[in-house]
Amino acid sequence: MQTLTANDAKRNFGELLLNAQREPIKISKNSKDAVVVMSIHDFEQLEAMKADYLKHCFNAAKEDLAKGNVVDGEDFLNAL
Repeated sequence: MQTLTANDAKRNFGELLLNAQREPIKISKNSKDAVVVMSIHDFEQLEAMKADYLKHCFNAAKEDLAKGNVVDGEDFLNAL
């Protein structure tokens, strides 16, 4: 992943937008990673994957509840 400083990103914003269409670009500020700029297509795919994962987790939890595979929250925390 290409990394730009915030100043370089600002100075070359048009180029940043073009390059972000091909691959995500990391932007750092004060030598620390700050943000990633990515295409809207990549962002929408990422959001769809997150939604699918949450649905999977929810369905798995419903199945566990239906089967009685549950753990008491207090017992779980005490075991930690």
